[in-house]
Amino acid sequence: MSAPAIQAVLQQMQALSAQAGGQSAGSQSPLAETSGSFAGELQASLGRINQMQQSANQQAMSFQAGDPNVALNDVMVDMQKASVAFDMGVQVRNRLVTSYKEIMGLQV
Repeated sequence: MSAPAIQAVLQQMQALSAQAGGQSAGSQSPLAETSGSFAGELQASLGRINQMQQSANQQAMSFQAGDPNVALNDVMVDMQKASVAFDMGVQVRNRLVTSYKEIMGLQV
């Protein structure tokens, strides 16, 4: 999809993370600043997914504009890669939300 959709997913995950840590949703988690942390890796993955989608969209626009250096098969492959990457990101988010809810249900 688009950058706003990915940004919405990231904000949703940050809000859930903030609730778990007792922080306000607007504050930055200290985990995101740590190199190699889960939150940092998750943000980097979302950034790569966003970059793939932007690149695929740019390539599609170039093809539509008649750029002779862009082949249809390359456009289709890149669009499919971006779609699969986004679907993977959504599945990771869904698993994280499910895990979060399960852990919150264990607390007494």
